Amino acid sequence: MKQDNKAKQNRGNQISAEAPQGTFDLGRRRWRVQREGLTVGLDVGDKISHYCVLDEEAEVVQRGKLKTTPAGLQPWMEALPASTRVVLETGTHSSWISRLIEQAGPETLVAQPRKIPQIYACKRKNDRRDAEKLARTGRLDPNSMGPIRHRSAEQQADLAVIQARDALVRARTQLINTVRGLVKSTGERLRGCSARSFARQAEEQIPQRLRAALLPLLSQIAALSEQIERYDVHVEQLAQRKYPETELLRQVSGVGPVTSLAFVLTVADRWRFRHSRDVGPFLGLVPGQDESGESSPQLGISKAGNGYLRRLLIGSANYILGPFGPDCELRRWGMKLSERGGKNGRQRAKVAVARRLAVLLHKLWVSGEVYEPLPEKRAAA
Repeated sequence: MKQDNKAKQNRGNQISAEAPQGTFDLGRRRWRVQREGLTVGLDVGDKISHYCVLDEEAEVVQRGKLKTTPAGLQPWMEALPASTRVVLETGTHSSWISRLIEQAGPETLVAQPRKIPQIYACKRKNDRRDAEKLARTGRLDPNSMGPIRHRSAEQQADLAVIQARDALVRARTQLINTVRGLVKSTGERLRGCSARSFARQAEEQIPQRLRAALLPLLSQIAALSEQIERYDVHVEQLAQRKYPETELLRQVSGVGPVTSLAFVLTVADRWRFRHSRDVGPFLGLVPGQDESGESSPQLGISKAGNGYLRRLLIGSANYILGPFGPDCELRRWGMKLSERGGKNGRQRAKVAVARRLAVLLHKLWVSGEVYEPLPEKRAAA
């Protein structure tokens, strides 16, 4: 035991003897950095985050854990040398943590979890191992992790307005479906109407024996509708005041203030894509692939990226292909696709129109052009 302690002490003296480039001071622990070029893997947990530090020779020089709070992480980040690369996965806390790291100076690499199969597909998984795997992958092959860049804190706060509105819309939809289902179980049905006017129109149609059970639900639906209308006004004002580029996107029929603002805030930077057609894969609106030799099965869309914006675009595509959709090149192309698509032609056409709509919106945002629904008419004129 004494020999082991003496060996550890000699190793500690060896580290301190070299020219230090920086110092980590984490409460009672203190160690010195021997050289530049560190890589840190940070496995972020809801309460505790584990980290693993590799030196320039890919050797583990320290492990530890910190509280997942600004007060717990900021002193540790500020002690890192500027040449350090910190690797973490996307998640609930990754946006504010990545901003803290960038303010402190080190390079930040935010990886997509699905791009790191050695972590999420591992049969023996723990936070300590995950932190080391993040550090090693981020050091050897960072491009394989599909690194992303989070939006700014201001954009994140504005996007929260749309996300809060969506939560109310989903709650209202669930309550409306509950009321309709309970009425249907008695052998009666409620007439079709819009979600906004449902509480008012359904009150007269509720059977007498169900009024005591369902009238409180109608009151909640009416209150939710009022809150959603307030959010709609706020979204409209937000788009006009801070994001005037949404007007370019709203030239397309079926794209309103919510969809246009969600598109701008989700993409965040219009120059992030080299080509507008790259927006489709970014939002998961392209078919998945599983080719192997001569086998190439037909798969559904990948559903990668932001699911909320993908849902909004599919809703806009449904309007364009619906009975009230205006005549435009996008509608004509979608209708032809629907006719020759077979049994599921309508659904496939809807997804295809949503993908082309995403490309069109990005093209309008980048170019600033006036949208022409039927280009051949303009060419003839």
